Formats: sequence, C-alpha cells, structure tokens
Amino acid sequence: MIRFFILLFITLFFSNTLLASHVERFRWQNGETYLVFLEKLNLPVRQLYYNLDKDDQRLTEEMRAGVHYQILKDTNNDILQILLPLNDELQVHIYKNGDGYAFEAIPIISTTRNEVLYTQINSSPNYAILKKTGSRKVAGVFVAAFKHSLNFKNDIRKGDELVMLYSQKYRLGQPFSMPTLDAAMIEMGSKKHYIYLNDDDRYYDEKAHEVEGFLLARPVRARISSYFTKRRFHPVLHKWKAHLGVDYAARRGTPIVAAGSGKVIYAARMGSYGNLIKIRHNDGYETRYAHLKSFRRGIYRGKYVKKGQTIGYVGSTGRSTGPHLHFELRKRGVAINPLRVVQVTTKKLKGKEKKAFLQLKNNFDERIDLHLNNKTPYKKPPRFEDMCYIYMMDDING
Repeated sequence: MIRFFILLFITLFFSNTLLASHVERFRWQNGETYLVFLEKLNLPVRQLYYNLDKDDQRLTEEMRAGVHYQILKDTNNDILQILLPLNDELQVHIYKNGDGYAFEAIPIISTTRNEVLYTQINSSPNYAILKKTGSRKVAGVFVAAFKHSLNFKNDIRKGDELVMLYSQKYRLGQPFSMPTLDAAMIEMGSKKHYIYLNDDDRYYDEKAHEVEGFLLARPVRARISSYFTKRRFHPVLHKWKAHLGVDYAARRGTPIVAAGSGKVIYAARMGSYGNLIKIRHNDGYETRYAHLKSFRRGIYRGKYVKKGQTIGYVGSTGRSTGPHLHFELRKRGVAINPLRVVQVTTKKLKGKEKKAFLQLKNNFDERIDLHLNNKTPYKKPPRFEDMCYIYMMDDING
C-alpha cells in the first residue's frame, strides 16, 4: 500500500470519491510531548502510541520544538491526516483508517532550490540577512561560515555588501531544514572576503585554504554539569579521578546528535560507559557518547552519520548518578577538551584537487559578481496559508 499526502501538486487517493479538505500548519511547542499532542487532539492514544512497537514509540520522542507540522481536515473539521517531521529525512504519518487511526514512519518528500541573497549592511551581517529574509537559519549559516576567520564586530562599515549563494530544501512549498551555504562574499571596508563549499564538503577561501576544519556541534541541548579536567572527585567512586570529557545534564530520552560527520565504530554496552557510541572522524579524531538510554534505530557499527544527525538518547546506563550525556573527543586515543576545540585541523589544496577547486571557485565568482553588479532583489517564499485541496486516497497495488 502506498499513501501520499496531497499538498499543492501531490495527489491523494481515498476510496473513489473526491472530497474537499483543508490543510493547517502549526509549530511544535517547547515542552510538548507526543502523548500530550494526541490527547489535545482527542486522538486514540492506545492505537497511536501504546500499541506501537518500541522502535516506533522511540521515534515519537524525536519531535523538537519549533518544527512545523501539517494537519489535513475534512469539511466537518475532522482530522484525516497528520505529518510530523522528525528530521530532514523522516516523518510520522498519522491517517484515518476505517473507524480509527493508523501510524507509520515515511520518508520526507522535498525539493532543493538554489537561492541567492544580495544585501547591504548597516550594522551587522546577521541583522542585515535577518531583516531581508526573515530567516534565522539563513543568517546563521552565513555567520557560522565566517566567524572563525573574520571579525564582524570591528571591521564592518555601513554600506558594505554581501552576497550569498545557498541551497534550500522545500517541503510542501515551504523552506524546510537548514540551508546549505554554497558560496559567499562579504565586503569589509575596501576588501572582499570569499568562502566556497568544495566537492569534499569542506569550506575554503580564495587561496584554497580550508577555513572550517573540524568543527564540533553541540551534541545535546542541555546545560554542562561537569567539565573536562584531569582532576575530579568522582561522585560514585568517591575518589579523585580524571574526567576526560564533558557532561551534559538532560532529561532521560533527550536526543543526542553527532558532533561531526564520520563512521560509527562502536555502538554497544561498554562497562562503566554503559551504552556507548564511538564515531571516527577525519584526521584521527574520535568522539564518544556514553550512558545512553538507547541508540536511534539504524545506528550500528559501520554506519556513516552526518554532523547534527540524531544517534541516540540521554540515559543513565553504566556508572552514572543520573541521566546525562558524557561526551569525549580524542585524537589518536588521546583525550582533548571538546570545549577548547573549535578548529583542530586545516587543509591546503594542492595539485589536481586545487585545480578542480579553482574551476569551481571561478564559476561561483562569476555568479557572485553578477548578483553584486545587478543588486539582485531577494524573493521571499510565500507565506503558508490554510488552503483547501481536492484529495483522494486508494490502495495502489504492486
């Protein structure tokens, strides 16, 4: 059976009768749980949670505050379908099934568009981009790309210009997920500064020097309860012991993300670590995530994960006094303080790699110069409005 949610150009088949329906868009509230969500909408909790297997129940814990979801209702305002995005690739689909409702996890259908932004700066790049686009995500990717190489606070002058070339995913006609910065230029005084996303998924400047390097993401949204130190009084062993990582105190079940892209080399129980995930990154770096309640479905040894991808959930397994994440960074086996590591490696392209990059750079430069000279106006995506659609649902065999 194949089911499709119809918005704009997607067609849904339901029986053999065409019905008028409307779609409403909502934002997942901070602190809201999946069970509270079901109860709020008077949906059957047993069918849509307690009768699910453990893996599907675990999926429902991945809803994050701020995510937009959609509800399809008929002319009587009865719920027909709900789409709850969990990440960039997966969403929960709740749909009317006879006299009740059914639950399934399905892939997210999205399209990617190449976008451009030109603007002048009056105070800061962040404010200029935010004012023009209304998107904190677009502003965020620009600032993050330059923040380790440029000083925006002291060197920006009123009237300086910037150009962004970026790609943005769209889901159901609206921007979805974080945009990817492909290339950018910012003028500071009389000097222009550039950054380019190379084919190896790393950022380089106009001289083919890497500007990002290995940057760690915050593995969990939580406060730090214990810092990296060579000398710490252990709360369980009651003796002084090195604490070669950072602890984040968080509620049991809080999602944990990969701090960097890499390959999972361990995902199992290991002594005092409890449930442990190890990820091997480029240039001899390794991150560790300990005391996990459980691993996310599909996380296993040999799996390649991307920076920011959910890999597990906060727990208190192993030698632990309460729910928290113990996070470590190591280079060739030696523990490093993760909070002090912002840029731990740089790369300078040479030979064929540099030649290919310079061709890519020239192509980006031509586009940047075109938009800079034309002062290309920014086109905001249309606002989502409650709209009526014609939909059908049927079984498609084969």
